[in-house]
Amino acid sequence: MQFDLHSFLENARVPYNAHFLTDLSQADFGGFTLAAPAECDFTATPTADGAALLLCVKAQVHAECARCLEPLQRSYDFQREYLVRMRDVEDPDFELPCKEEGCLDLEELVYQELIFEVPAVLLCSADCQGLCPICGKKKAAGCTCPPAEHAAPVDARLSILKQLLS
Repeated sequence: MQFDLHSFLENARVPYNAHFLTDLSQADFGGFTLAAPAECDFTATPTADGAALLLCVKAQVHAECARCLEPLQRSYDFQREYLVRMRDVEDPDFELPCKEEGCLDLEELVYQELIFEVPAVLLCSADCQGLCPICGKKKAAGCTCPPAEHAAPVDARLSILKQLLS
C-alpha cells in the first residue's frame, strides 16, 4: 500500500486514516514467520510544520525456541509515531521507505518495524534450559546425562581445548 506523503504534506487539511492487512508470509524475517497477514492502522495528521504519522501493527509470529527448538507463537501489538516535514521527504537519507515521488511504502514500513520489534532470539520461556548436548533431549524433560562440564569430549581431538581452558 502506498501513501502519497509528498502530496499530503503540501495539501492536507484533514487527517488521513487507513486500515489494511499486509501479507508478509513470504518475507525473510530470519528466524520467524507471520502466521497470518498483519493487521495495520495508519493515520496521518497535518501539523503546523508537517505531519504526524501513527502506525499501529498487530501480528502473530511463529518461530522455534532458540534453546529447545519447540514451536512457539507470539502476538505483537505495537505502535510507532513519526513526525515528518517536507524537507525530510526530500532528504536522500530519509529514514522512512519512500520512493522518489514521495510515496511512503506502508508494507515496507510494517516489515521494517516488525524486524525491530521482534527479538532476534525467541525463547519458549525465560527459564528454558534447552537441549542436552550429549543426548539431544530437552533438559527440562528429565535428561539424566551428567552436566556437560563433567562429560568426556565427544571428539578426543578436542580434549586439548579443555586443557587450554583449565
